[in-house]
Amino acid sequence: MREAVITIADLGEFGLIAAIARDLPGNEDLIIGVGDDAAVLRAPDGRVVATTDLLIEGRHFRREWSSAEDIGRKAAARNLSDIAAMGARPTAVLVSFAGPAQTRADWVLAVVRGIAAECAGAGAYVAGGDTSGARIVLLAITALGDLAGRPAVTRRGARPGDVVAVAGTLGSAAAGFALLEARGVSGASGADVAGLIAGHRRPQPPYQEGPHAAELGATAMIDVSDGLLADLGHVAAASDVHIDVLTDRLRSEPLVRESALSAAATMLGEADWLRWVLTGGDDYALAATFPRAAVPPAHWAVIGAVTAGHGVSVDGREWAGRGGWDHFPAQLPFVIDQLLYVTNRWGACLI
Repeated sequence: MREAVITIADLGEFGLIAAIARDLPGNEDLIIGVGDDAAVLRAPDGRVVATTDLLIEGRHFRREWSSAEDIGRKAAARNLSDIAAMGARPTAVLVSFAGPAQTRADWVLAVVRGIAAECAGAGAYVAGGDTSGARIVLLAITALGDLAGRPAVTRRGARPGDVVAVAGTLGSAAAGFALLEARGVSGASGADVAGLIAGHRRPQPPYQEGPHAAELGATAMIDVSDGLLADLGHVAAASDVHIDVLTDRLRSEPLVRESALSAAATMLGEADWLRWVLTGGDDYALAATFPRAAVPPAHWAVIGAVTAGHGVSVDGREWAGRGGWDHFPAQLPFVIDQLLYVTNRWGACLI
C-alpha cells in the first residue's frame, strides 16, 4: 500500500502553523508564541540585539545534499552566530517559510524541528513567523539576543596592538562544499572527509564564546560567514586598522582539521588546502580582537595581530585573490547605500 503524502497545500497555512506550533518547545521568556498575530517576549536587558538572514534553495542549500533537519539547523546557525558575534546571548528567532504548494508537509516540519533544535542548543527558541507560497523554498529568519547589561561588541573597536583570535572551526564547510559539488553525495563519502561534509551540512558555531569574549574584554568581533580574510577585512575597515594573519597559527586542532583538509585537497587535485581556511565561509566561527594584555579564553586560538594601517595581509604580504564570498562584487556600494538610506527626510522611498 502506497504511503499517503501530505503536502503543505493539503494542510493550508493555518494547518501548517498549527502543526509547527504543536511541535515547538516553550520557554519562560516567551510570553506569547506561535499562533497569534505577533509574539511577546521578555527583554531583561531593556535592549534587543536583532539580525536577519535570507536562505534561497539552490543558492544557500540543496535538498539533494542535506536533510531537512540539516537545512533547518544551518538556517538557524547563520543567524544565531551573528547574535553571538555581538557578545549577546541568543534568545529567540522568527521564521518565515515560502515554498511550492506540493512540498511535503513532513519535510517542512523537519526543517522547523532542525531550527528549534539548533536554537535549543544556543539557549533560544522559535517565537513565531509566517508562511507563503513560492516557486522554490525560501527561509527568512530573524534572530534576537540579550546583552545582559554589557555593551555590544561591534566591528569598530579593534586597535593597534590587539591580538586576533578565532573560536570554532575554519575551512571545513568550504572543503565539504567543494567535495559535494565535485563528486556529489555518493562520491564524497569516506572517513577522512566525513567531518568536512558534516561541517557544510550542519556547522557548529561556538555560541557561548561570544558572550564569554565580551566579558573578557574583546574589542571587536565578527562571525566568519563569508571567509576569514573577507570578514577580518570588515573589522579592519570598520576599525580603520590593519590586520595580519599568521598561517603557522592555522594548523592546529580543533581550529583546523589539517589531515581531513589535506585528504580532501588530494581527492580534488587542489594545490593547497589552506585556501579553504583563509577564504572559505559557512563555518560560522567567531573572530575577535583582544588587548594584548588580556588572555583570550581557552577555546580561542590567536592567529594574528592588529597594527596601524589598512586592510588585511597574510604573513606580512598582501593576499593575491578574493578574501571570500561576495554577493554583489560590482554593485555592492550602490546596494548598501540603498539599503541604509531607504527613505529621505520627508519619508519618500528612494528605491
